[in-house]
Amino acid sequence: MKHNLNIQPLNSWINKSGKEPLVIAGPCSAETEDQLVATAHLLAKTGKISALRAGIWKPRTRPGEFEGIGSIGLEWLKRAKEETGLPTAVEVATAKHVEEALKAGVDILWVGARSTVNPFTVQEIADALKGVDVPVMVKNPVNPDLSLWVGALERINNAGITKLAAIHRGFSSYEKSAFRNEPMWDIAIALKTLVPNLPIINDPSHITGNRDLIGYISQKALDLDMQGLMIESHIDPTVAWTDAAQQVTPAALSEIIDHLALRKPEVKGAELNDKLTELRNQIDKIDDLIIQKMAERMKIVEKIGNHKKENNVTILQVNRWDEILHKRTSYAKALKLSGEFTEKLLELMHSESIRKQTEIMNAGQENAPAEKLTHA
Repeated sequence: MKHNLNIQPLNSWINKSGKEPLVIAGPCSAETEDQLVATAHLLAKTGKISALRAGIWKPRTRPGEFEGIGSIGLEWLKRAKEETGLPTAVEVATAKHVEEALKAGVDILWVGARSTVNPFTVQEIADALKGVDVPVMVKNPVNPDLSLWVGALERINNAGITKLAAIHRGFSSYEKSAFRNEPMWDIAIALKTLVPNLPIINDPSHITGNRDLIGYISQKALDLDMQGLMIESHIDPTVAWTDAAQQVTPAALSEIIDHLALRKPEVKGAELNDKLTELRNQIDKIDDLIIQKMAERMKIVEKIGNHKKENNVTILQVNRWDEILHKRTSYAKALKLSGEFTEKLLELMHSESIRKQTEIMNAGQENAPAEKLTHA
């Protein structure tokens, strides 16, 4: 179900020059006045930056870690803006932060991932924003919860904020990978589907946690039609007080931007559109056939469930599942399908098979506990 938020176009409040890609950059943390202002000058000199970001208040996992320079950093931001002409952006986590940032003339506010996860915190920020005309960006919550993300955006929008955007910075996961936070692109795509007019800006710094991967994730984000990037940049990342590994110098950032390929979401030209329409029609026909075959498969699953019930056979049969997994993944590999995709598809189909067979097994048994099986 689509959500209709009252949102102004991105180029009406930040990317007025039409720079592509839109880039918001600056240090993870404002550390000293010289560090922040010098970084701002180097970023402005590239001619590729639309706004300067800096962490003033830093929510840390444990006490004793550097929690930001505090309100004095707002004065440094003001100086950086006066000298470079770059609009400024900071994270706010309390009503007091909102009040101080606005008083200091900060141009853009963003709600961090640790705040988005808490509706009480988001509502406090939203209440502080009532009656104020200021752009606000909302990062995804730390955990992969689309409803929390949408809810935070709705709360800010309900406060009267129409210059609104989302920031995709990835999600925490117990599974270890090459990334600091798993991109989970499907959640960002789902958000775009729910709120089509919502600009989404990607944060490759927090997704990767590694400056060497920033270019790769940035390109992926642009290919998925995200409207811009927020990248952490420091005059000397090797001595940064926070998140040194994911920050790049302004010169390195400029080079990353130069190597990004910009693609358009719509195809122009009658011939190209005709070809795209033809290919999409082919996909539609195949999708219809897949759904039809899935329905036929589930009818057979129901017959299997009835047969097992009549013969008092358990739903779970490990050997059969191993056989299916081995045969299907081998076949899919031969057809150039990825093993990860095939396993996820098989697990999804088997999960539905288990659900149907469990219903059949428990039919007519009042208060019978449902089977908690994941494979059969």
